[in-house]
Amino acid sequence: MALLPGLCALVSPPAGTAVAAAADAGPDSYAFAPGARTVAGARVATDAGRLEPGSVYRGSLPSSGRLYYRIRLTAADTAYIPVTAVPPADATVSSTDGISVSVQDARGASCSYAAARFGAAQSPRPVTALGQRESGRTVCQGSGTYYVIVQRLGTGSAGTAGPARRWDLEIAPATEPRPARAGATTAPRTWDSATPEPLGGEARERSGGAGFASARPLDQGVWRTELTPGETRFYKVPVDWGRQLHASAELDGSPGHGYLGGALDLSLYNPVRGYVEDVALGYTGARRPAVLAPVPPVEYDNRYAVPAAVTSVRFAGDYYLVLHLSAQLTGTFGRGPFAVTLRVRVAGQAHAGPQYAGRPVPGDVFTVTGQDRQAALPGGTGGGGGPAMKMVAAAGLGLGTLLLVGLGGWALAARRPQTRASAQKPTA
Repeated sequence: MALLPGLCALVSPPAGTAVAAAADAGPDSYAFAPGARTVAGARVATDAGRLEPGSVYRGSLPSSGRLYYRIRLTAADTAYIPVTAVPPADATVSSTDGISVSVQDARGASCSYAAARFGAAQSPRPVTALGQRESGRTVCQGSGTYYVIVQRLGTGSAGTAGPARRWDLEIAPATEPRPARAGATTAPRTWDSATPEPLGGEARERSGGAGFASARPLDQGVWRTELTPGETRFYKVPVDWGRQLHASAELDGSPGHGYLGGALDLSLYNPVRGYVEDVALGYTGARRPAVLAPVPPVEYDNRYAVPAAVTSVRFAGDYYLVLHLSAQLTGTFGRGPFAVTLRVRVAGQAHAGPQYAGRPVPGDVFTVTGQDRQAALPGGTGGGGGPAMKMVAAAGLGLGTLLLVGLGGWALAARRPQTRASAQKPTA
């Protein structure tokens, strides 16, 4: 990829803004986006930390109490504020532990509420909840300051040594403009909801990334990786307007005996990290698949539906598949690693999407490019300097920092075939 166009897009971060460098993640670590800005949430709204669409932020969440962040929005844009919470690898959590994210306007009216919990696996892992402010609705309209409120849920402790510790956070705000022309305001009534036959063929090796920022691109096909208990891996599938994604994951057999609910979790998120659906696999040591329920083809009008698995499939872009292998697997079935086969099918005819009246932020979040498709192919790079450079530029790094990040990434790519992909496009 040419370096100069990416450099020309750079702007310096606001004065007083700290920039955190991302280190390589270990097997149980989350890889934060390179160049993520440090932001501190506040206990009261008047001191709320500032967020800007198109940037990615890193912070932390205490064991109790709320944290407030603020974001300024126009009247025309729909805003998406995904918050990923990362507990320590040795955290003790229950199925109901997790986080909540809510959005309020300046008068305290509620715009949205979402929660994400650890579920049946009872295993610490990154969990993501999405705050939203949708334009054109009856509440939370107009330009001005809006507040994002993040809070821990449940009573689980954060480790075996002493009191509960803070959880790391990654926040990636994005905005979507209104369409240039008014269209339908009802969801499509019919779509193929049948579960297709699983794809056959030889599985190709492709390890996943350690976070949304390093999610590994996948195309339609059969893919294989290995996970150790407690590990979470991220993939992304470019899905264009009109196309329909199907996915399943199979956990190989093991000589152990017993039963573990939620041994393998497969989750699907949309291009702004909004939750679509997930499936948790109960495991007895026999090879079994975890199959996501069918979701409709990607259409703008899906947002007018009620079910989350329909309304969240509302734009083209990178859809994220996240695999988590429960840490509790070790006690019954050993330390692994365990082989996992991921089957991905993308059906349907692609078509042009809506014309927006403005520009999304970041600009390519709802776009599937030729570069995306190439990276997802078998034998593709699975990421690389070009997309990563776009992410860093949008995060607001200065020229010198970009050169260091870019040269370091290329040096790493020369040493191993798996290069880190771009940050998830909302953080791009």
